[in-house]
Amino acid sequence: MNKNTKAKKRRPAPEDRQAVLTEQRRRKMARSPHAYVRGNTERFYEWVIESNGDALPHGPAVWICGDCHTGNLGPIANAEGKVEIQIRDLDQTVIGNPVHDLVRLGLSLATAARGSSLSGLNVVRMIEALAAGYESAFSDQDIEARRPEPVHVTMKEAIRRSWHHLARERIEDLHPSIPLGKRFWPLTKEERGEIEMLFRKKEIASLATCLKDRNESGDVVVLDAAYWVKGCSSLGRTRYAVLLDVDGGVVEGDDLCLIDIKEGVKAAAPRYKDVAMPRDNALRVIEGARHLSPFLGERMRAARLLDRGVVIRELLPQDMKLEIERLDKDDAMHVAHYLAAVVGKSHARQMDATTRKGWQAELRRNRSKTIDAPLWLWSSIVQLVSSHEAGYLEHCRRYATGT
Repeated sequence: MNKNTKAKKRRPAPEDRQAVLTEQRRRKMARSPHAYVRGNTERFYEWVIESNGDALPHGPAVWICGDCHTGNLGPIANAEGKVEIQIRDLDQTVIGNPVHDLVRLGLSLATAARGSSLSGLNVVRMIEALAAGYESAFSDQDIEARRPEPVHVTMKEAIRRSWHHLARERIEDLHPSIPLGKRFWPLTKEERGEIEMLFRKKEIASLATCLKDRNESGDVVVLDAAYWVKGCSSLGRTRYAVLLDVDGGVVEGDDLCLIDIKEGVKAAAPRYKDVAMPRDNALRVIEGARHLSPFLGERMRAARLLDRGVVIRELLPQDMKLEIERLDKDDAMHVAHYLAAVVGKSHARQMDATTRKGWQAELRRNRSKTIDAPLWLWSSIVQLVSSHEAGYLEHCRRYATGT
C-alpha cells in the first residue's frame, strides 16, 4: 500500500467523521491519568454537583474558565504583539463559582505530580502553594511573580516564534495550502462554500487585518480550508482550519493567516442562577474570553456556520499551551503558585475592591495545623484524584475490550 493510499484511508467521509473522532478521543484519554483528566470535564462536574458541591464555598459571580487544567493556560499574544500567560481555552466559560477553576487546576497539577512519582508530601506543599498563589491575586499589592522554569522556557520559545514555526507545528507545511492527511480532512462543497462566504463579511475578515503589521483595508482571500482533527475534549465538535491571504502576494508569514473555527457547544460547567449570559454558545465563549483573557478575547469573533454557532480566531505563532505532563519536585510548588495567581488575576479583575477583600478573607478561613490551605480545597482534590484514577482505569478497560 503506497503513502497516498494510506493517507486517504485516514480521511473518513463526512458522514463517518463522528465515529472516527469518538474513537480517537477514547484513545487519547487512555494514554495517562493526566490525559484522562484533561479530556473529561463532564466527570469533574458530575463530582461537583453530586458529591461535594455543597462543601465548596460559593464565591462571587464572575466569568470562570470552566475547564481550568494546565493545558488550557499558556502564552497568548494580543493584536499589538505583547505576550502574557493567560487562559487560552474558554469553551466551558460561564458566570459561575470561581472555586471550580481553582479545584480543577489543583486536580490537574496533582495528577501531573502523581504521574511524575512525586511524594504525597510534595503534593501537600504544592496544594499549599496553589492556595497562596490564588489568594495573592486578591491583594491590593500588584506583585509580579517570577516565572517558574517550565513556564519561563515556554514563554521564551513563544516570544521568538515566527510564521515558520506555526506552519510546521500546525499544518506541517510552509507552502500556502493545508496538506490533507491524519490531522486535516477534506471538506464537502457545502462546507467550503460556507467558509468562503463567511470571510466575505467585513466583521469576520477584520480578524485577519487587525494585527498592527497588517493593512487594515487589505483584501482577505481564502486560500485553503480543511476539517481539523484537533484537541481531546473538543474531538467530535465541528472544527475547521482556514488559510487566508491578506492583501495578496502571499508574503511569508506577513500575509498568511491561519484561522481556527470551532463549534460553540453547551458548557458542562454549572452557571450561577439569575445571571445574564448570552444564550448563543459562541457569543458566551467570546464574552467569557473578553473578561478572563483580554489578549485572546480581542482576537475572537462569533458567527453562524452551517446553522451552528462557531467561534473564530486567528492562531498566532506566540499562542502556545503549557506542556506540564510531568513535574520536578523543585518546580512543582513554583508552578502551582504561579498558575494559580494567573487564574486568580483573571477572576480578580472582574471584582471591585470590597468584593476582592471579602473573597480573600473567605479563602483564608478553614485552615488546620496540618496544611496551610483551605481544608475544602485539599479534601476536594484528594477525592477527585481518587475518583479520576478509578475512572481512568475503567476507561482503559472499556477501551481495551471495545465496550
